Amino acid sequence: MPPRWFRRIVLAPVALAIISAVLVTMPVWLLLAGAFGPLGSGRMRALRVSWMVAVYLFLEVVALLVLFGLWVGSGCGWRLRGPRFQRAHYVLTGKFLRILYAQARWSLGVKVAVVGADPDVAAPGRPELVFCRHAGPGDSFLLVHALVNWFDREPRIVLKAGLQWDPVIDVMLNRLPNHFVTVSADAESMIGRLATGLDHNDVLVLFPEGGNFTPSRREKAIQRLRDLGLHTMAERAERMRHVLAPRPGGTLAALDAAPEAGVIWVAHTGLDRLLSVADVWRHLPLDLTITMRWWSVDAEEVPTGQEERVDWLYEWWARIDAWIDRHGPGSGS
Repeated sequence: MPPRWFRRIVLAPVALAIISAVLVTMPVWLLLAGAFGPLGSGRMRALRVSWMVAVYLFLEVVALLVLFGLWVGSGCGWRLRGPRFQRAHYVLTGKFLRILYAQARWSLGVKVAVVGADPDVAAPGRPELVFCRHAGPGDSFLLVHALVNWFDREPRIVLKAGLQWDPVIDVMLNRLPNHFVTVSADAESMIGRLATGLDHNDVLVLFPEGGNFTPSRREKAIQRLRDLGLHTMAERAERMRHVLAPRPGGTLAALDAAPEAGVIWVAHTGLDRLLSVADVWRHLPLDLTITMRWWSVDAEEVPTGQEERVDWLYEWWARIDAWIDRHGPGSGS
């Protein structure tokens, strides 16, 4: 990634100019997509995608302008880390995701249903560590949307560094206590620091698999365990068909740094067959309900030893895999 100063001074203004120029011509593209839509499959795929692109780009422009206003209002960044401006950024994040989700429901036919533990009921006023399965396009956005807008939590998220190419994600999330993982960085130490000092409405969001599920990644993860001589863990990973073998390092670092926090495990189905852009295009409109299953564990129930915690992580991942097997596509449920 380019350095932060270059992304702020050069990339963000350039992106804002390009996006604004695209938005000016977007009505033409929407009209063309609508006119030619009935000539294809009849499902208006191009119009649906064009509309979502237009909405996202419009939100990018608005968010960048609001972010600039917050920067000026904070004394050119002087008070950005203060509680008032931190809260303002979480509110902006929530509004951005709420509008995006509403438009995805309307144009793509995507809905989310959360079943199981509600953090505000199971653990009111307690910090949480949220460990989620990672599979399908946009699942991280939907999880954060649920945490911010439905449960009024302030997430600290571990993300891939490449997401910073999006100027809004780059500016907004770097102003909040999040961590973008790079290959060279000591990710476990950074996750430990991120999990330190969680307050009553904070949650740390981590995807222990380290990447989106695909069959090829599953095989590579199993082979990696074999190469490291972890044959028992490789055998356990082979028995899990719908998830990648979890990487314990980040999970252990978070548990060590936040012993007072409860743990929420999250599984989801509905995005399982959407492994590529081509898959999404073929299935438009999606007309699907993404079901998120949440389990809550009290801090007192978390094992204390490192080996016990690794075993506990694999036990929960096997439980998540079994739930997906019962409720995922083709399960008949």
